[in-house]
Amino acid sequence: MAITRLACLLTLLTTHCYFSVLAVVLRTNNESPWTDEFDKIELSCLFESISTLNPRIEWKKIKNEGPSYVYFDKKVSGDLENRAVIREPATLVITNATRLDTAKYRCEVTAPEDLKSFDEIVIDLTVRVKPVMPKCSVPKSVPVGKSAELSCLEEEGFPKSQYQWFKNRQEIPEDPKSSHNFFNSSYTLNADSGTLNFIAVRKEDAGEYFCRAKNDAGAAECPAQTMEVYDIDILGIILGVLVVVVVLLCITVGICCAYKKGYFSGQKQPGNNYKVPSKGDGVDYVRTDDEGDFRHKSSFVI
Repeated sequence: MAITRLACLLTLLTTHCYFSVLAVVLRTNNESPWTDEFDKIELSCLFESISTLNPRIEWKKIKNEGPSYVYFDKKVSGDLENRAVIREPATLVITNATRLDTAKYRCEVTAPEDLKSFDEIVIDLTVRVKPVMPKCSVPKSVPVGKSAELSCLEEEGFPKSQYQWFKNRQEIPEDPKSSHNFFNSSYTLNADSGTLNFIAVRKEDAGEYFCRAKNDAGAAECPAQTMEVYDIDILGIILGVLVVVVVLLCITVGICCAYKKGYFSGQKQPGNNYKVPSKGDGVDYVRTDDEGDFRHKSSFVI
């Protein structure tokens, strides 16, 4: 090597000298690829340089529970078996991606005949999943001036869905002041959680409402539901309370009258009633052991 370097220095003015480094170096066309569920995706693992003719190639899937083999000993294994192939030199092709394939994948190449005999690259794959029809909750009727909450939830889509609310087919803006049609409404809309909260409902807020869940893979809507807004009948409530009070008063008076007439008095139990005779002058009465038997006792009157 020293002689080669010296020769290059001696001929530097008239020629060029190149050195080839025996090392395996990998590269990829895309470090963060994505695809929609059930579509095809390629995880490219290419050789920038290599001298070994038959390098050892391995692919591993890395998730929270740790790495697992995807390609080992020239065979696809694990949950990608029958759904993936290796395209020369080391690219992993997934023919039918599912949401469970979202993970980091590591391509590892070992080249024993190279001075630098090992290299690896990590590819972060995202499989997007279209949202399904969200579950929507809309109150059927709300009194004027009261609060109301409309909710929307969808849990299948990936990445996580964002939410839009519509009234009578018109999108409700996050800021009511930004739209002439909703300028006087008082509500808060959370696009992340899918909730639409009315602070004080107005008559104009009545209508048909539905929610749309969307992400990069697509969108889905729930059926429209009608929310009615009604006025509170204060006079009717007062009259209803008065009627209840009158009825309770009548019941109370009726019970009192029934007590006075003895309808609720207890019945006398059967048995012997004894009447103690009045004492005569000079005579005392003494009760004997037998109940109800009396005898005279002599006494003197002075």
